[in-house]
Amino acid sequence: MSQSDDVFRDPQQPVADRVADLMARLEPAEKLGLLHQHQAAVPRLGVGPFRTGTEALHGVAWLGPATVFPQAVGLATSWNPDLLHAVGTAVGSEVRAFHDKDPAAVGLNVWAPVVNPLRDPRWGRNEEGYSEDPWLTGELAIAFGSGLAGDGSGPLQTAPTLKHFLAYNNETDRCTTSSNMPARVLREYELPAFEAPLRAGAAVAVMPSYNLVNGRPAHLSPLINDVLRGWSDQEVLVVSDAGAPANLYGLQGYCADGAIAYAAALRAGVDSFTQDDNDPSGTTRLLEEALSRGLITQQDIDRAAARALTLRFRLGEFDPAVETAPDIVGCQAHRDLAQDAARQSFVLLKNDDLLPLSTDIKRVAVLGPLADTLQEDWYSGTLPYQVTAVKALTERLGPDAVEYCEGADRVQFGVGGLALEAGEDAVVGLTRSSAGFDLFDWGGGFCTLRSVRTGRYLTVTDDGTLRADHPGPNSWVVKETFELVHVEDGKCLLRHHTSGHYVTKCDDGRIEVTADEPTVFDFTRIADGAVLAAAAAARADVAVVVVGNHPLVNGRETEDRISLDLPAGQKRLTLAVQAANARTVLVMSSSYPFSVGWAERELPAVVWSAHGGQEYGHALADVLFGVVDAAGRLPQTWYRSEADLPDLLDYDIITSDATYQYFRGTPLYPFGHGLSYTTFAYGELEIGTPTIAKDGEVLVSCTVTNTGTRPGHEVVQLYTHQQNSRVKQPLRRLRAVQHLDLEPGESARAELTVRAADLAIWDVTRDCYWIEPARHSILIGRSCTDIRLSAPVDVLGDPIPDRELTVPLRADTFDEYCGLTLTDADHGDAVRSEHPGAWLAFADTDFGSGPVECLLTVASELSKPATIELRLDDPYHGPVLATVEVDPTSWTQLTTALAAGSGVHTLYVVFAEAGVFLRELSFS
Repeated sequence: MSQSDDVFRDPQQPVADRVADLMARLEPAEKLGLLHQHQAAVPRLGVGPFRTGTEALHGVAWLGPATVFPQAVGLATSWNPDLLHAVGTAVGSEVRAFHDKDPAAVGLNVWAPVVNPLRDPRWGRNEEGYSEDPWLTGELAIAFGSGLAGDGSGPLQTAPTLKHFLAYNNETDRCTTSSNMPARVLREYELPAFEAPLRAGAAVAVMPSYNLVNGRPAHLSPLINDVLRGWSDQEVLVVSDAGAPANLYGLQGYCADGAIAYAAALRAGVDSFTQDDNDPSGTTRLLEEALSRGLITQQDIDRAAARALTLRFRLGEFDPAVETAPDIVGCQAHRDLAQDAARQSFVLLKNDDLLPLSTDIKRVAVLGPLADTLQEDWYSGTLPYQVTAVKALTERLGPDAVEYCEGADRVQFGVGGLALEAGEDAVVGLTRSSAGFDLFDWGGGFCTLRSVRTGRYLTVTDDGTLRADHPGPNSWVVKETFELVHVEDGKCLLRHHTSGHYVTKCDDGRIEVTADEPTVFDFTRIADGAVLAAAAAARADVAVVVVGNHPLVNGRETEDRISLDLPAGQKRLTLAVQAANARTVLVMSSSYPFSVGWAERELPAVVWSAHGGQEYGHALADVLFGVVDAAGRLPQTWYRSEADLPDLLDYDIITSDATYQYFRGTPLYPFGHGLSYTTFAYGELEIGTPTIAKDGEVLVSCTVTNTGTRPGHEVVQLYTHQQNSRVKQPLRRLRAVQHLDLEPGESARAELTVRAADLAIWDVTRDCYWIEPARHSILIGRSCTDIRLSAPVDVLGDPIPDRELTVPLRADTFDEYCGLTLTDADHGDAVRSEHPGAWLAFADTDFGSGPVECLLTVASELSKPATIELRLDDPYHGPVLATVEVDPTSWTQLTTALAAGSGVHTLYVVFAEAGVFLRELSFS
């Protein structure tokens, strides 16, 4: 048969038939070759190599200059799916252009978008996600993913991959920590953001996360096959995260050896192993061993290989060659789009009539460490050019009207009458005179030091040499951050953050960074950056202070933040400027929220955006001068302090009152907040129907009027609150959004729809979504706390029946708990007591006329017997149904007689000691 007769090369045939045809032609070893990130070519069939994993989070990364859009959280600040679709389309087209130039090196499987809800702003990867709200995250992911995938008229433009499944919001010990995920949190908060884009066909692949969930590695989650794949009518490729397969039997110690680990991952639904960079031999060897040991079957391999091929067919790889797309990387249309995206990413947090600025201003002081530089994050493309705040404002006002001051302290480190200084070869040693170093405070005690002599940053080589020849933090392993360890006034140690070693003067006078006894340096501030910036501000009509974070320092992949504070040096700079000029605008450019209550109190105008990409400065100028309205809205809560947050590893947002849905405190800036340069009035609320059937929907409309003197952009937000329920309900939950552009005095109707199905809760008693009969408040406003209109609507659902004991009662279906964590047990979940007196509560349990016996599936890691009590209606004082003694054991079943108990009660299971496990109770 000639190639032209091959079914797999015929684009008129169904994809499934083409995959089956090619699979039938492949040898077993060739199929194994498809299960690694770098898939091997099959020359005899004319099948080329293929690789998964091109980074495209907010532009094409790691492949050279490409259009750089705002960070993902900045795109989300627009709350605008149309914008994200346009950006996704542009990024996808640039990926195609890179691929056309070098198909073997640039894959079309893109690892974006990230849909982990931004539960905690301390997460090091905050900038990669969209929002703390799962509905908004899902809507924006649909938009971006469908843009990446293309218009649907032919093969996929790229193959989008959702990251990172599941419950992943911490970098601290990320490979070994387990996210505790009660059923309602899982179903109502974590899963919806993944479900929406898969159901919409906006993603064709998923990447599991590094962490464990309920004691089980996410790469082995039964949810991959049992739930996730059921959301799509297409095959979903599951690709491992980099190095995660080895963690299963390495860091996590979950599997006994590599073959067992790879077999478990393959059976759990992982199709592509991202391990050992571009060397597939280790993966192939372990899968072959698993096959020979009977841990997997050829059918398991074939299933994964077929999924890998399905994705390639959908990308058009085996279709007849077509004319390659023009090289549109960095084209003018994409530059314009980058500027528009950056404009929409700015949020006006506060404004006491200082903004917008007048173009008649004679002098502006542009100040701060981010005023004349742009930052790239780890998943950013290479900036093709940089429009900074200084450059854009100079273009707008002219060079004579703009004064720039970086505001960095200039410091010296001396010892024995000598000082640190870079030599001609950039190696740092001790000299009698030193120009010093410019110090940049990035918070968390971390700073970077730029040599005045070389204009480059201090870094440490692998052999411990201190050099001043680096452009700044820009790599996976950051070697350019230091900590000044206070010894006494005017004296400090200089600690290298990455290595933990200290800058030390050796016996021969050389400077090294070693683990030896550190040298105490005399610390001298040659010039005070805050004083210099304040002087510039005093000479200006308006001061614009641009501060924020460095995306690779103090909050990044592998490193969470501890504090929400703006770096202390930047706060000092801002307050000094404000003291010198009351007309001060604070502009924050950052990957995450800050706690800046002092700025809210002291400054007349506060603006925030994420790092905005190549057109940041132009967009900032457009916003500051009112060329466009401030259109951004916060996609996550800004808290007053980290004290408002639960523990970083506490994923149970319901019990801990976390995120805007459950937070009962007063945030600094609420979810959805964002001011405009005009004002809006809301009125004439209409509810389409006072009652909704459980399969129905309601149309909600209101009139929004621009009551100010400037054109404005409003984001109408609709939330709901269920007033009565069997379970604890969110205080509010976002359901719909509408954007309106209004001229002064203009009115428009906002029309938003709420479906009854979207109001369902997860019923732990029946393991399904359930619509309760309840009154819901319809809440419309400008943020989750700035509610302008409200009205009730009644949903005609069904009462949740009492729990029936005719079926086993799984421990993980509890209603409430205390002192327990979820852990794995075979294919499901169990609970483990963490403290003496821990308990589970099962509400509305119908004991009927009274069961006489209970069978408990239990385990204990203790070295002595422990007890479990079954009580009614109170964990400490309720009647005791039974007391069960659990000996040290692996999983076993124990039977106990029950005291008399009938009717409907809350059943409490109380653990006398920590370290006892429960999987199930069966009553008879």
